[in-house]
Amino acid sequence: GCGKTTLMRIIAGLEQASDGQVVLEGEVITAPDRKKGVVFQSYSSFPWLTVLENAEFGLKFRNDVAKNDKREIARHYLDLVGLLDFEKFYVNQISGGMRQRLAIARTLCAGPDVLLMDEPFGALDAQNREFLQVQLLEIRKKERKTVVFVTHDPEEAIFLGERIFVFSARPACIIEEITVADYLSEERTLETKSSRAFFELRNHLLAVTRAQARRSEDLLLSKSPKGMDDAS
Repeated sequence: GCGKTTLMRIIAGLEQASDGQVVLEGEVITAPDRKKGVVFQSYSSFPWLTVLENAEFGLKFRNDVAKNDKREIARHYLDLVGLLDFEKFYVNQISGGMRQRLAIARTLCAGPDVLLMDEPFGALDAQNREFLQVQLLEIRKKERKTVVFVTHDPEEAIFLGERIFVFSARPACIIEEITVADYLSEERTLETKSSRAFFELRNHLLAVTRAQARRSEDLLLSKSPKGMDDAS
């Protein structure tokens, strides 16, 4: 409840900031456009379309791509996320993790400069989450996209991030900025999660977020009616 999703929506141009500005390539963001692609936590796909047709939908409004090239671009991104063999399947025939990969492929098809991801792996099981984390690192390397990733999982933030911004409890502000390269190499593998440096940074982040959680709980208790405090 500290405003992570709200900030993401402001960056996407879906919400207007009451104060301050978000600037992309020298221009203040005031509305959605194709420079910014959003992947939400929910599996946003069209059940009446096949996997390939869902990916092609990301190209629907691209005038910089010839019509004959759109299918090949869609297939390229399905291949990138490991779904090319499922292009003729409907979304009710594939798993949740595959649907989220499809959402990433469709967003990449739109050709954004910035990929905005709002807890996209939060609803997945541990195995799928870990698989998609590794895949996202590969996609970022190959596509050279700027990624803004919202998560409440310290391990996920460390494994995926180059810079981590930690929010305070409400009213939110940035209380810490961490450059992950100060602790870990840029090349990340699953073995990175077992390193001493990873655990040290994880424990530091957990300590910071736990302190904010206690602060938020104390604030709620201080505002509660006395009767409610007694009942609890």
